[in-house]
Amino acid sequence: MSKDLTPKKPITTPTTSTGSDISNFLKAASKLKGRGEGAGGLIFALDATLSRGHTWDEAQKIQSEMFNSVEDTGGLDVQLVYFRGYGECRASKWVTRPAALRDLMTGIDCRGGQTQIGKVLSHAIKEAGKKNPQNANRSRVDAMVFVGDAMEENADELCHRAGQLKLLGVPCFMFQEGHDGNTERTFREISRLSGGAYMRFGPGSAARLADLLQAVARFVSGGRAALEDARAKGDKGAQALLEQLK
Repeated sequence: MSKDLTPKKPITTPTTSTGSDISNFLKAASKLKGRGEGAGGLIFALDATLSRGHTWDEAQKIQSEMFNSVEDTGGLDVQLVYFRGYGECRASKWVTRPAALRDLMTGIDCRGGQTQIGKVLSHAIKEAGKKNPQNANRSRVDAMVFVGDAMEENADELCHRAGQLKLLGVPCFMFQEGHDGNTERTFREISRLSGGAYMRFGPGSAARLADLLQAVARFVSGGRAALEDARAKGDKGAQALLEQLK
């Protein structure tokens, strides 16, 4: 996995999710450890193959809002990972400034190619084995979010990696664009085995996606206190996540 990121224009969107899916997503998100001792670590991974091109601009806006929402919390280290084209799979440096991540994302464009989810999961496993630079008692990675619309790999191999991430304490939050059945089955199993959650979204669900991403980011970065503060300001995603916390 290359460590250098030279982008070109980015990201994700959606298509309908059931109430059960949303509930399961929030419950899984609520199990993430609250942060406060140093920044939380989130890998944000994207399928940037050509089939995603028609939703890229809208997705860019949603994800920018996600990172804006955590600027005033306890801190969030984010690493952007994406794949596209012929065997191209890249990871950025870890960044803490939302503006820096937005700059990286806006440099990514979509290119034809097959999915490389296995490389993304293997990279997450490698990063999770590293210590948090601000707290040696914690892992570098607290969670992974993946957004894509297809799965063209060996599902069993992907699920094996998901199980490894579970052992490392890294839940995978899998967001599917579209309705491909094989993709859904695999994404759901990756989520289940890693201790994360699955969601499917469509163009009419952009606001809901933004709320959920923001809630997860806030919780990874600032724990329950960050969510309480956001709820006091009327944040619906924070309210929904807090209702699932015990």
